[in-house]
Amino acid sequence: MSGPPGQKPALRASGSPKSRFQVDVVMEAERAEASTGGRSPAPGTDDLKGRSRVVVGFLDPEGLGSAMDIGLPPDVSHNGDTVKSDSVSLHSTGTGHTHVSDSQSNTYYMRTFGHNTIDAVPNIDFYRNTAAALGEKLIRPSLSELHDELDKEPFEDGLANGEEPSAAEEAAALAAKQAKGGTIKFGWVKGVLVRCMLNIWGVMLFIRMSWIVGQAGIGLTIAIICMATLVTTITGLSTSAIATNGFVRGGGAYYLISRSLGPEFGGSIGLIFAFANAVAVAMYVVGFAETVVEMLNDVDALMTDELNDIRIVGTLTVILLLGISVAGMEWEAKAQIVLLIILLGAIVNYFMGTFLTVEEKEPKGFFGYNSAIFLENLGPDFREEESFFSVFAIFFPAATGILAGANISGDLTDPQSAIPKGTLLAIVITGITYIAVALSTGACIVRDATGDLNDTVTDTVNCTDAACTLGYDFSICKEGGCQYGLINDFQVMSLVSGFGPLISAGIFSATLSSALASLVSAPKVFQALCKDNIYPGLGMFAKGYGKNNEPLRGYVLTFCIGLAFILIAELNIIAPIISNFFLASYALINFSVFHASLANSPGWRPSFKYYNKWVSLAGAVLCVVVMFVINWWAALVTLLIVLALYIYVSYKKPDVNWGSSTQALMFNQALTHSINLTGVEDHVKNFRPQCLVMTGYPTSRPALAHLVHSFTKNVGLMVCGHIRTVTRRPNFKELAQDHARCQRWLHKKHIKAFYTPVFSDNLRHGTQVLLQATGLGRLRPNTLVLGFKTNWSDGHMRDVDIYINTIHDAFDLQFGVVILRLQDGLDISHIPGQDDSSLEKPAGTVAKEMPVTVSVAKDSDSDSCPSKTTSLQNSPMISRDIKSPLSLRDQRLLDTSQQFRKKQGKGTIDVWWLFDDGGLTLLIPYLLTNKKKWGDCRIRVFIGGKINRIDHDRRAMATLLSRFRIDFSDINVLGDINTKPKKHNKLSFKELIEPYRLKEDDMEQAEAEHLKALEPWRISDNELELYRAKTNRQIRLNELLKEHSSSAKLIVMSLPLARKGTISSALYMCWLETLSRDLPPVLLVRGEPPECPHILLLTHTHAQNTHACKRHNTHTRANQMHAKHTHAKHTRTQNTHKQNTHTSKTHTHAKHTHTHTQSTHTQAKYTHIHKQDKGRCLHKLEPRGFFAVWLI
Repeated sequence: MSGPPGQKPALRASGSPKSRFQVDVVMEAERAEASTGGRSPAPGTDDLKGRSRVVVGFLDPEGLGSAMDIGLPPDVSHNGDTVKSDSVSLHSTGTGHTHVSDSQSNTYYMRTFGHNTIDAVPNIDFYRNTAAALGEKLIRPSLSELHDELDKEPFEDGLANGEEPSAAEEAAALAAKQAKGGTIKFGWVKGVLVRCMLNIWGVMLFIRMSWIVGQAGIGLTIAIICMATLVTTITGLSTSAIATNGFVRGGGAYYLISRSLGPEFGGSIGLIFAFANAVAVAMYVVGFAETVVEMLNDVDALMTDELNDIRIVGTLTVILLLGISVAGMEWEAKAQIVLLIILLGAIVNYFMGTFLTVEEKEPKGFFGYNSAIFLENLGPDFREEESFFSVFAIFFPAATGILAGANISGDLTDPQSAIPKGTLLAIVITGITYIAVALSTGACIVRDATGDLNDTVTDTVNCTDAACTLGYDFSICKEGGCQYGLINDFQVMSLVSGFGPLISAGIFSATLSSALASLVSAPKVFQALCKDNIYPGLGMFAKGYGKNNEPLRGYVLTFCIGLAFILIAELNIIAPIISNFFLASYALINFSVFHASLANSPGWRPSFKYYNKWVSLAGAVLCVVVMFVINWWAALVTLLIVLALYIYVSYKKPDVNWGSSTQALMFNQALTHSINLTGVEDHVKNFRPQCLVMTGYPTSRPALAHLVHSFTKNVGLMVCGHIRTVTRRPNFKELAQDHARCQRWLHKKHIKAFYTPVFSDNLRHGTQVLLQATGLGRLRPNTLVLGFKTNWSDGHMRDVDIYINTIHDAFDLQFGVVILRLQDGLDISHIPGQDDSSLEKPAGTVAKEMPVTVSVAKDSDSDSCPSKTTSLQNSPMISRDIKSPLSLRDQRLLDTSQQFRKKQGKGTIDVWWLFDDGGLTLLIPYLLTNKKKWGDCRIRVFIGGKINRIDHDRRAMATLLSRFRIDFSDINVLGDINTKPKKHNKLSFKELIEPYRLKEDDMEQAEAEHLKALEPWRISDNELELYRAKTNRQIRLNELLKEHSSSAKLIVMSLPLARKGTISSALYMCWLETLSRDLPPVLLVRGEPPECPHILLLTHTHAQNTHACKRHNTHTRANQMHAKHTHAKHTRTQNTHKQNTHTSKTHTHAKHTHTHTQSTHTQAKYTHIHKQDKGRCLHKLEPRGFFAVWLI
């Protein structure tokens, strides 16, 4: 409890260097003395001596909020003192203060069920999106803060810099809070219903609806309306489902799609949706301008000509709308209410007019409700090459305003409730309105009228249409030239209405309200897109101004885009483009719901239940179909734009994680396929190398990681194993952090692999854990890849023994083994300041666990694996300057570590296939040459043979390789492989093994046995003599390798095997050292063949596919006789050997290869293994290769 004067001892949660919780140990006597100001202690204070209490405080490093913000009672002290109580209740002011209150009388923020704890009760603010602008996210205590031990550490009261906030700072913070609280929010009526109705009740309602009825008839018009309403209703249901599955913030359709399908779809559709809204401003303004120009033309008041007048009126209008938008959402909402009132008045005026028949309107085709007119207009009468689909294409843009409310989702009080209610109700109301208008116009107005009062029916006229029955003859209109009627007059609704100018006002209201809504929607969506930084160059438009965070820059950009299209002044060119953009958005919204439901993610649980994934899928398909119905070339352009943007965003890979349904479905599919694979039996044709690569930190041995990735990429599994040895209790939190960093590093380097670290006491035990537990179902490693133990002779032989026994363990677990040796070594972790390096020094693939501090330099890559150095408090050593020049050896090592990242160029991969290991030695070079980096390299194959059979062996191997479909450039048969090695090389090997020999002849037998038991890795004289021939072979092979393959890019060679229990670790290590010394990169390979009987190497002709194991039975008797003879001969030979006096007790195995040639020239290779056991002869077929069934 000691510490510097003026400091209180404090406890801090261990393992959390930036803990948000302060635990103070308060001495009661000191507290009492402090409270009296140093005066004499009060009576009874002596009882406090030696007593202390723990006070827990919640520290907010951001310094946000105030005591009242989190619900502190007004009587809680703000000076950090404690009340005299056995337990305390804790509250944060957000400024570093610790507030404590009596737990018996107060129940506030950090108090749980009457018990004092930093554990927090459930709170919605814990679940806010960290990037959200809506509300502050509170941070609950982490599991480590609740669970870890407490360490004593000095702590000073106050803020991080020891200063208290000034009164001015507190006032400024309060003002900012109040200003933020003044944000304007809208309810579901004003924010969604009104906007959607205004957008759907567009200009089409007044100037195109009657024409559609004239062309398609009442029946098909209602069908068109119902089809469009079906699409929008399904989309509305999908929108409601997404909107009620969590918080919805600003961004409208972009937010809904991006948070559901991910940034690729969201980013592509968000950009074109914002652009579509900007162009929609031009469409609605041009519609308004056309109406104004027609009115001017009626009174002969055109300024120039019709086209230029449309441009002038449109420009002035969009400037006015921009002013309203920039004034703020509140003014824009008021303007929308005014426009809605005018629009409703116009609609009511129209329906009232249908009941007011005026005789002067009859020549123009309006007769009031009449059954004859209704029946005549019931069927279609397509003219001027119009059709059902062309008329549908003209009407559908009128239904594309359903997202007007969702587009300002960030300005809604409760978007989860407002969007479903407002959107769906708007669709219902507007759909009924459109049907009512279609019925009323079709029942009141004839298709053609002359407008002439004199065109009445006479006795000489013979006509039967509805107008004739009402006294008018409009038969002349069949020849063309009539200006009135449903088909000819776009201003029919003005004619029918009770007060014509009010319809004109309704047209103005519909167009201006839609234009205003689009002018507001486009910048809001674009701002949300820019905030997410999907397109980095657009970040300047993310800035907002004012209390509502208005996107003023977006308003200006939308104004410029709209003005550019207004100057085109042609509505028919603008409409098809934006209609397809809107439909693409609707299609993706529907697909989002289907995709989320299909993914079956637990996070997909919308409170809106009236949706169905198959209905949503049908809606998505309908939207795409409608796109092509409206305009096929515009649909293709839209899809190409979406695809191009999708590819761009996918390539850029924005650093966002929104928990999209794409991720959920990916997980679901991976899980399903993994489970399905567990029921699939292994087959040689499906074999692929799945490697457990002992890299340690991947940054420590990049050459090993890059080479293995070269032949496993898109072919097999690669797992980077890391065994961290510990001498104390392991730090699992640090292990999890390292796992995340190293996995990010692998992802950044485009290495498709998994990083799997484990704690263990040594390499062997850790590798045993990884070999047994790594993988999932069939996705499990089958090959262990190790780096060669460089400088093994400088370390302790115990480490060598562990290394060699690790190889034995891999074989015991039926793993193949691959060892990579680079002459300069693999480990670069000791080189400081390198991006691809870690400062931790593992032994082999094991790093000794020391007290460490993890730090990332300011200019370093945060995705790099951790760089660890010994803590300064535990070691006086200071790491050298990372800018100091590297030694020549380190520079060469660093260059070597990157050699497999670059293109290898022209060269050879030399395959020394000395022993049949199932074909892995041949498979790895083949996979390498399929990659771009190794594509220019040729494969050369080296095999052992006899001098008098070189041509025969070469032809046999060529035949074998051709059947394996392996491209090779040359086959070399080594006839001198059994020649004795050179004397100086033998002498070098003798010097190499000298320190590791047991030398039992120089000591007593008991002493030798004791030393061998203590150090089993030592080489005995008996062992050295017994395996002299095999030793000489390794020396000779190294000579041949230097002679034939010194210039190869890579040497892939069969790994010599050491029988477990008979060959010591030191001797085996010396073999590997001698075999691979002073050579280019060497890959020593030994595969584990699959189980018999599935892969016997068969060469057959015609229809003979008989299994080799069945053939084996026909040769049993001959094989037994031959094996018996061989066994007897072998026994006599063994009896003569001076080192094997015990052979009379143990019968050794005899191998015999029997080749049987049938009349069809079918050959079958198999090995007959004879084993004598109580007079029985057992037979087993030994498998012969991974490639065997490839020939079948």
